[in-house]
Amino acid sequence: MSSVTDFLLNRASEPRLEAPAPDAATLDRAFACASRAPDHALLRPWRYLVIEGDGLKALGELLAAGYSDMRGKTDEKKLEIIRNKAQRSPMIIVGIASPKKHHKVPEVEQILSAGAGMGFLGLALQDAGYGVMWRSGELSHYPMVHKGLGLVEGESVTGFLYTGTVSSTKPAVPRPALAEFVARWPA
Repeated sequence: MSSVTDFLLNRASEPRLEAPAPDAATLDRAFACASRAPDHALLRPWRYLVIEGDGLKALGELLAAGYSDMRGKTDEKKLEIIRNKAQRSPMIIVGIASPKKHHKVPEVEQILSAGAGMGFLGLALQDAGYGVMWRSGELSHYPMVHKGLGLVEGESVTGFLYTGTVSSTKPAVPRPALAEFVARWPA
């Protein structure tokens, strides 16, 4: 198998990240890789926001406000936990699915393309020596969070890609046996 296959077989999410984050040239190359995601009709149904520095604090505040808006809860301890989510790495890249109306390409294909782009982006950053952790969760679906991030109607968050330098590695995650998720059809 090729070095790409070996790389994929050793890929892992890294939750412990610190500075430095990827530099501009590394980001440009990683976004160029993301743009190679399968994209029926070349609609480019994705975009990205790079958040770092003071923007991380602002993102934490936005996430906490979105939580309060949706849940009606103002438990300060819970809100502080949510605010701190944005401080887990020196950079967060927000992936946004931005489907276009098209007579041949359904919205679901475009959202899958945006997801593939996030995956390619993460792989490119890892290949450049950085750690990544792709997170989503309920906060990524809150209307106030969408509005605060500048999403327009029809757009959605494909995830928050935390990135930076790995501060400590975690144990390998056991992978399922292929027979658990692969079958031949017809049987």
